[in-house]
This record gives sequence, C-alpha cells and structure tokens, in this order.
Amino acid sequence: MNLLQDKQVAIVGGGPGGLTLARLLQLNGAVVKVYERDLSPEVRIQGSTLDLHVDSGLKALEKAGLMNAFKENYRPGADLLMVTDQYANVVYDQHEEVYEEAFGEAHFRPEIDRGPLRRILLASLEKETVVWNKYLISLSENEGGWLLQFKDGTVASADLVIGADGANSKIRKFVTDSTPVYSGVTMVEGTVYEAAKNAPLLWELTKGGKVFALGNHRTLITSAKGDGSLSFYTGCKKEESWAKNSGIDFNDHHQLLNWFREEYAGWDVIWEELFNNIHTHFILRPQYYMPLDQTWVTRPNITIIGDAAHVMPPYAGEGVNMAMKDALELCECLTSEIFPDLRSALKHYEQQMLARASAVTQMTLTSTAMLHADDSISNLLKMFSSEEEGGE
Repeated sequence: MNLLQDKQVAIVGGGPGGLTLARLLQLNGAVVKVYERDLSPEVRIQGSTLDLHVDSGLKALEKAGLMNAFKENYRPGADLLMVTDQYANVVYDQHEEVYEEAFGEAHFRPEIDRGPLRRILLASLEKETVVWNKYLISLSENEGGWLLQFKDGTVASADLVIGADGANSKIRKFVTDSTPVYSGVTMVEGTVYEAAKNAPLLWELTKGGKVFALGNHRTLITSAKGDGSLSFYTGCKKEESWAKNSGIDFNDHHQLLNWFREEYAGWDVIWEELFNNIHTHFILRPQYYMPLDQTWVTRPNITIIGDAAHVMPPYAGEGVNMAMKDALELCECLTSEIFPDLRSALKHYEQQMLARASAVTQMTLTSTAMLHADDSISNLLKMFSSEEEGGE
C-alpha cells in the first residue's frame, strides 16, 4: 500500500536535509511542498564547506540520482586539512600528501560549498516545490492533519509535517519534550569576502582547504570557499549565559577584534586578519546537543530530521551527513510496503535515527572535548596516525 497516496507532505526548512527528502519523495511520486524562511534562492548562504561521507551524504545523493551533478560541482582538494598551533606553525599538512579522488572509499570525504549543493538540490525538484519567504509562526492540528501559519499572513495545510528546520526548530516541540543541552563551547562564526585581498596571509595559509589552529583550550578553524571567501569559526569554553551577557556588539568588527585579542591572548597576529574587515559577517553560535538517551512516543503524522532531531557541535563533520541520511531513511520508511500505516513507518525511522544519533553525538562530544583540551594537537595527530594505520 502507498502510505502517501492522496496525502500532502509539508517539509519545514529548505536546508540540505529538507531538500534531499523532497527530492527522494518526489522520485517516489509523493506530493511535497518545502516551506523555507529565506526570501529567495539567491540569498547568500553562510557557513563553511561541507564534507560528504560515503555512507550518508553521498549515499543520499546517489539514491537521489544526483552524483553526476555533485561531481561537477564539488571542489577537489578542499577537503585537505592543515593543523597549526596558535602561532601559525604548521604541524600537519595533508597538502603534502598525494591527492587522489576515490569515490566509494570510506576515507574519501569530498567537499562542496553550501550554495552549489543547494542549487543542485533545487534544480532536481519539480517547479514550485519550494515556497520561499515562509517563516513559520504557528502549527496547529486540523481535521486529522496540520495547519501551518506563516509570518507573511498566509496559511497552508498538510497531512504529514516533517521538521527540517534546524537547531532552533519550531516543529521539535510537537514531537518531543527533549531540549538541547549546552556543550560548554561557544563559537563566533564569520566570513571574510574577497579573502585574497582582505585576509591575504590566511588565504595563502589555507591553500584552498581547511586550517585547524589549536592552542590554550581554544580552536580557530578556517575554510576556503569557491567564491573566494574564507569562512571561519572560533571555539572556546564559555558559560552558556555569555552569548547574552557579553555586552559585545557582534556587528562591530572593532569590538570583535578587541574581544579576540583578549580571549586569544598570545596567538599570532596573523589570525587578526579575520576581524579587520568592515564587511566581515559574524554570528554568535553557542553549541548545543540533544540528550544521548532521548526518546519519544511517535505521533501519527509529524516527525523531525537533521538538527531539529539531533543538533550537535560541528567538530566531527557529521551534521549535514546525518541530516541527509535521515532524509534517505525516512523516505525509505514512508515509501515501503511493509508498514501498515504512517505511524508505524515513522516509528521505525525514529528508532533507527535516534540510535544512530546517540552514537554520533557521543563521538562528536568526545571530539569537541579533545580539540579544546590541554594536549589537543598531540591527540589530534595521534587520531590521524591511527586512522592511517587502520586504512580508514
């Protein structure tokens, strides 16, 4: 039986997880709308590049018939990593190793910028699948389905709602009472545009890939993007309340530079290039994760994927991959003939998703602690060495 026959599916959130799910469902004949709060597809996407993994992000793209498009848009070499200490002394450099494309091998994690990935996914959808400028303000049950109300005054109805609306999900509370737990680390994320001109030393240091700078319980990670910008995020241990009580205007690069000089005292002056440009865009990001033992009673016509279900810090590179794997597994459940009803299909998806999310969250928390510890560099180098020896 077709569980989605004559049903309208609403996906709230047009990130990689939501768009991947929409594509997979449409391939299976489902009627889908994606409601995205961005004003249009032309909105500039912030954030670092994404490394996709063979058993999750890449597998979802393959099932979606989009691997050729991915290979045309990914950035060879953008996955190469350099590790430095706080003085910008290089202690590990993958650029010195022979670069090989190895699609299908577990260790190969090709990078793609967020913008091109979104364009690939959007181009694969039926026209008018994504409805832009739809900021959800309320969700209510309506005759066995759901009524979605948006900030612009419009409403929409759906038989099945899937929250793909990120860390601050509005859909989550309709599915679970679980709330995010503060990890102890807060990031300041930023993007330097025209980095060759505005951060020339760091642009050269990054070599089109990534730099992990570690020291004194702090991290600073830079990532080159195909548009010539340099994205970065700091990471340091702060009280959860610091985000609200710091008194810093995060739109003022002078204040950010002064904060950085104090917080990262003793770090090389080269890193200040990230804060010297008036056009640099900053976002404060306290890092949260969902409880490892979270569980809930499945509802008959609503669920969540991606960060809405299992937000976690970025220090293991799993966020987007988890979201895309969620999309793949949820689609498989919703389009399977083995489940008697939607609730049974959603329950199976949620059970396997929660088990997987718990394991990956634990791994991510271990990585987060390691990178902000006394011996962060030596531990990271040991991890790289053991991976190489294990052939992973």
